[in-house]
Amino acid sequence: MAIKRAKPTTPGRRHYQVVDYSILSNVKPLKSLTRPQHNRAGRNAFGRITMRHRGGGERQLYRLVEFGQTHMGQTGRIETLEYDPNRTSFICRVVFQNGSRAYMLAPQGIKTGDTIEINEKVAIKPGNRMKLMHIPVGTEIHNIEVMPGQRGKLARSAGSYAILMANEGKYTHLKMPSGEIRKVFNQGFASIGQTSNNEHRAVKMGKAGRVRHKGVRPTVRGKVMNPRDHPYGGGEGKTTRGTKRPKDKWGNITGGHKTRNKKKWSRSFIISRRPPGTHGTKK
Repeated sequence: MAIKRAKPTTPGRRHYQVVDYSILSNVKPLKSLTRPQHNRAGRNAFGRITMRHRGGGERQLYRLVEFGQTHMGQTGRIETLEYDPNRTSFICRVVFQNGSRAYMLAPQGIKTGDTIEINEKVAIKPGNRMKLMHIPVGTEIHNIEVMPGQRGKLARSAGSYAILMANEGKYTHLKMPSGEIRKVFNQGFASIGQTSNNEHRAVKMGKAGRVRHKGVRPTVRGKVMNPRDHPYGGGEGKTTRGTKRPKDKWGNITGGHKTRNKKKWSRSFIISRRPPGTHGTKK
């Protein structure tokens, strides 16, 4: 995977960096595996804003990606590698032995014509999906089930992977992309390898217009608001925030304050919390 840079002919092109999509197949998405997606612009059924900074953007089709094991016991062939506007990683269209087709997350290094297999125990090969209890220690995996049968939920974004640390009893220990070490049930399934498009973190939009095409509206700084609109607002000229700790628009403490519920049922599955200051970086 490579990064494309543009000549600095305009200010918007000067810092423009985007992933090279030349490896993707030049095809339209399969109609039977897509659904229309209605843009709510961050509003609920009453028209009230429930999520700020959302609105506009290009019209998109939602790709029905298979995160589970619907085609258990079958071998599939990669037909196409495609771009999905709804996620950061690429997807691949797979045709299985019975003739059915499905979209799946494309692992890094896979190409059209390759084969993948889904079963309880298969070869350790990128794209293959199998039970955690049969995966060797030290293997990179993605699209991991938290609970058996609930489809993959962990390590699905671009370039993500978890490392299998150990198998003990009915649990598997995983080192997550954030550095957190946690337990999951070893009867769950996971895919081998890391997800594609690992250069996504190097993308630079270059100009505000490309951000608007993504459906993201501007974010106004709190210090330039009025006092009634934000705790940082008011004052003459450029002033400091005037509060001892960072706060959000509604006065809640932010910036380092732990928000996880200490009584949450899944707390016992976390062996080691992520190192401070990692914020999703791999360790």
